[in-house]
Amino acid sequence: MPELPEVEVVRRGLERWVAGRRIESVEVLHPRAVRRHPAGGADFAARLTGETVGAPMRRGKYLWLPLAGRDLSVLGHLGMSGQLLVQPCDAPDEKHLRIRLRFADAQGTELRFVDQRTFGGLSLHENTPEGLPDVIAHIARDPLDPLFDEGAYHLALRAKRSTVKRALLDQSLISGVGNIYADEALWRARLHYERPTAGLTRPRSAELLGHVRDVMNAALAVGGTSFDSLYVNVNGESGYFDRSLDAYGREDEPCRRCGTAIRRRPWMNRSSYFCPRCQRAPRAL
Repeated sequence: MPELPEVEVVRRGLERWVAGRRIESVEVLHPRAVRRHPAGGADFAARLTGETVGAPMRRGKYLWLPLAGRDLSVLGHLGMSGQLLVQPCDAPDEKHLRIRLRFADAQGTELRFVDQRTFGGLSLHENTPEGLPDVIAHIARDPLDPLFDEGAYHLALRAKRSTVKRALLDQSLISGVGNIYADEALWRARLHYERPTAGLTRPRSAELLGHVRDVMNAALAVGGTSFDSLYVNVNGESGYFDRSLDAYGREDEPCRRCGTAIRRRPWMNRSSYFCPRCQRAPRAL
């Protein structure tokens, strides 16, 4: 699934190409694409028609389009294969086009939601006083947010009594970090994914946060991580941070620090990639 850098790349594209435009019409082409909007596709389309898109927003992996002058937002769930594409109005429809938004201007482009696996979708929600769609009010700030509270995060980390990778993926503690960037940050910090959080000192957790930020900023600089054609920005272009990954997806390849073969272990229906020499397992394991 897309993580913070990939979603931020999409948000920036939407800010450039969609913000400030009035919606002329909405076409819902597949009911699953609006399944999180209980009133259905016709209601979704009717309520958006005539509205103006505000500045796109993001918290962690979540992306939304506020409606200007309203306490409502369109929340985008990208899922495993969702794409928000800005396309010329006369461009051929994508095979997996699910929703189309046309605009009341002469720019000649429209917004398309394309989703091969139909795990994602768009839905309309009321905003909290903070400006978030109400269904994601519980999501913590992400590490690139200027208001992220490092002190509170450290205390929550110690109190959680979990393991460090589980804590990095806990969106109620810190948002935006998924499997790929967790493994990358842990490799940089020389921490094993099963290291208990209770033993992390304040300087150690601050160091880990620094690595999380560094790897995300590095990914942002090259458009995110794309392993296939399913993740693209609003212009249909793939990111290429996968070429710079140090741990994730590098099973049996030499560690770039010490030369030891990177290992992969099953973990929570996913995989964890790590260097057994640089990232020593806790003694209890």
